[in-house]
Amino acid sequence: MRIPLTVNAGDFVGQIFVVVLLVVVAIFVVVVLFRSIRIIPQAYAGVVERLGRYQRTLSPGLNLLIPFIDRLLPLVDMREQVVSFPPQPVITEDNLVVSIDTVVYFQVTDARAATYEINNYLGAVEQLTTTTLRNVVGGLNLEEALTSRDNINTQLRVVLDEATGKWGIRVSRVELKAIDPPVSIQDSMEKQMRAERDRRAAILTAEGSKQSQILEAEGRRQAEILRAEGDKQAAVLRAEGEAEAIQFVFEAIHKGDPDEKLLAYQYLQMLPKISESSSNKLWIIPSEFTNALNSFSTAFGGSDAHASKPKPADGTTPTS
Repeated sequence: MRIPLTVNAGDFVGQIFVVVLLVVVAIFVVVVLFRSIRIIPQAYAGVVERLGRYQRTLSPGLNLLIPFIDRLLPLVDMREQVVSFPPQPVITEDNLVVSIDTVVYFQVTDARAATYEINNYLGAVEQLTTTTLRNVVGGLNLEEALTSRDNINTQLRVVLDEATGKWGIRVSRVELKAIDPPVSIQDSMEKQMRAERDRRAAILTAEGSKQSQILEAEGRRQAEILRAEGDKQAAVLRAEGEAEAIQFVFEAIHKGDPDEKLLAYQYLQMLPKISESSSNKLWIIPSEFTNALNSFSTAFGGSDAHASKPKPADGTTPTS
């Protein structure tokens, strides 16, 4: 026995409508939740507009928004950024075209100002760097531009920091990465530097030779002084020794109280030593020596002389 199934078409359509409605509501809730919750990463900031007008700046972390009313703009990087700009041709004061590469270090400090005060702050920083660089380097010649990098960097940083302050950007550092003069100027500079190095080498060689000669002369002078001092000390010591010897001999003679005979004998002993020198051609004999020699000869031959003399007939001793 079959039981007929009767389905009400209205109820079926109603059920389908309820299911679709529930699905739509669920999707709406998910979308609302997705648009209400925003997570901002660290070192980033988010600018929120409410009905097209700036409302607030979101900080890193979990943030809630009003769906379909609040709109979050693209996040702004708050970290310090390094941008290297392509080489720029710059004319120096002496009408030479040099190519200069620059590197700019900057940081966004105000996300609101960086979003609303300037359209493209990166392009603005690049153009401002180029114009400022041309103004600064245009007042310098090539040699000053090559040797005054610190001065140029400081001037660029001051001008850029002052101009970008209202954009919510702080320029911390500007560096000239390279300054490339024309090829002909580079060849001339290399020749000049080579000549300068040769000149410095010649100067250093001359200075070294000069110092060497000075030191050699100083050494010879010190050697001569030391040699003279040594000769002087030796002469003084010899003179002192001779003086002491003479004094000793004199004291010995004085204590011995020699007579003329002894002195004559000592002189006779010194005569061979005096005659040894080839320069002695003239001898001077003092008169005291002749007297001493007579006494010496009398002492040794006086007895024979008295014996050879004839005695008088009366037996008296003849007078001398």
